[in-house]
Amino acid sequence: MRASDKAYAALRDDIIEWRLLPGTVLAEVEQSERLGVSRTPLREALGRLTAEGLTTAAGGRGVVVTDISLADIDELFELRETLECKAAALAAERGDAALFLQLQKELQEAPAMISGDDPARHDYYVLVGRLDEAIDTAISNSYLAQAMRSLRVHLVRVRRLAADDAARLTAAAAEHAAIAEAIAARNPRLAAAATTAHLHRSLSHVKATQTPH
Repeated sequence: MRASDKAYAALRDDIIEWRLLPGTVLAEVEQSERLGVSRTPLREALGRLTAEGLTTAAGGRGVVVTDISLADIDELFELRETLECKAAALAAERGDAALFLQLQKELQEAPAMISGDDPARHDYYVLVGRLDEAIDTAISNSYLAQAMRSLRVHLVRVRRLAADDAARLTAAAAEHAAIAEAIAARNPRLAAAATTAHLHRSLSHVKATQTPH
């Protein structure tokens, strides 16, 4: 891994996991020493993070971690609905029905992952990630897939703000299963509608349970 990629990955994870809080100044000397890279690759990494909206230049303060407000969350979900509903419809037209049927079955069994011993619900989030990847592949549209990948970076930050509520995650698993089922049935309208319902419930939960920094 290149030094700039290493620095980027480490800083990105720290930001989306809220180990680096909004407003934190990412001083070049301090971060170079902490990450074990020189200042040139660190600048490259900071440039990528700024392009993604995770950091911003703040005048004489240098580069700082960006905040997420309620207005930001509304805007993210507006974009998310536009992109993900279209993607679900395209996946229903172009995707492998057998693959989405398998994902539907696994998502229906997801409550066992959510109520298990892992408080981070790693296996559940991996499964949801597999659904995302399957949709990205099925749509056969690299521009739409890239736009959704860029958006998901911010959505992970939003998810970390929300209460990690087992009941909501269980409901979300059922909503994801409904999306997979509609795609497998090759029903674009139903796939888009199932996605809209999921996003509406997710946004309502986030806004009801989190307090932005």
